[in-house]
Amino acid sequence: MDPEVVSNFLSEQRENAPEDLQQSFLTIEDYWDRKLWHQLTDVLVEYFNTAASAQQRLPLFRHFILTFAEKINQLKFVSLGLLAATQCSDDQERLTFLTDLTAKVNKPVSQDAHVYALVAASEVKLRLEDLAGARKDLDTAESTLDSFDSVETEVHAAFYRTNASYYQAKAEFGSYYKNALLYLACIDLRSLTLEDAQSRAYDLSIAALVSDSTYNFGELLLHPILDSLRNTQHDWLRELLFAFNRGDLNAYNVLEVNISKAPLLDEHKTFLWQKISLSALTEAVFRRPPHDRAMTFQTISQETKVQPHEIEILIMKALSLGLLKGRIDQVAEIARINWVQPKVLDMKQIDAMRLRLKDWDSSVNQLGNWIEGVGKDVWAA
Repeated sequence: MDPEVVSNFLSEQRENAPEDLQQSFLTIEDYWDRKLWHQLTDVLVEYFNTAASAQQRLPLFRHFILTFAEKINQLKFVSLGLLAATQCSDDQERLTFLTDLTAKVNKPVSQDAHVYALVAASEVKLRLEDLAGARKDLDTAESTLDSFDSVETEVHAAFYRTNASYYQAKAEFGSYYKNALLYLACIDLRSLTLEDAQSRAYDLSIAALVSDSTYNFGELLLHPILDSLRNTQHDWLRELLFAFNRGDLNAYNVLEVNISKAPLLDEHKTFLWQKISLSALTEAVFRRPPHDRAMTFQTISQETKVQPHEIEILIMKALSLGLLKGRIDQVAEIARINWVQPKVLDMKQIDAMRLRLKDWDSSVNQLGNWIEGVGKDVWAA
């Protein structure tokens, strides 16, 4: 590009910029003239991330940045493109812009940038309700990501965020829950606004409860994002998750009045009762020492508040989901459990575990004393 044309363009943009940002254009022109591409890229990224630059992002990208696009880091080039795309008039124009951007970086040496742009395009397709097109792009992106040994965290974060949005649109709650947590693992939570954090915590909580493949909420219960619901109108939802985790039927009965506040929970009310019953069953097994896990159907009915004639179905469901391992004696109506799925413990459950360890220690000491008492002659020999 003719240096004089670039100089005139940058001068025009400088005059249109807010007074406190005009100095940036002198730096930009200086770096461009000296072909300091790395420094130029960093200045442009900083400028584009300034809210006051909004009106100038598209002109700068189209008439300036594209002229040296191949000379700069391609991931940062895409980042600049994504910031410029925010100023498109509508999603259709934005999709056209991002499709062109994706094509420009679809090269063997810049596949990470290609994934980044492709995911951004799929996010726009989701807003345009082109779910099939979004899924195709996301599958392509996932295949490429799987072939990398390592990739920038921001690329993974964009993929998991958009993948989660897709599964949320499809009402596939288990997949949404998984991808939403992976997204949070890729970002600094301080980068989220309080409103965004609360929204994501709410959506994650709902998905965890209504998912038919998620029965262990440990990762969410330990995640600091859940604390964003404290002392809000959705604080009951956080308490409900902890009630499910410990199989607390009494707490569930108290909190049940709030379920109507969340339409998705209200729609799945019957399923929620089945799920809390399974949790109560696993908790009842967990509380017992390993040598005392042969439970009668009557005992299980008392622990879970499930009707006796439905107990066998409840146990079979728990076995099929991998929550328990064992066998059922249908004649004697006894479930012999030898394993229960580990889960996050609250303070009450930890205290119960402490008491069990004390009992075990006492039993070991008694056994040692008995052996010492009956085996005196042997020890002496």
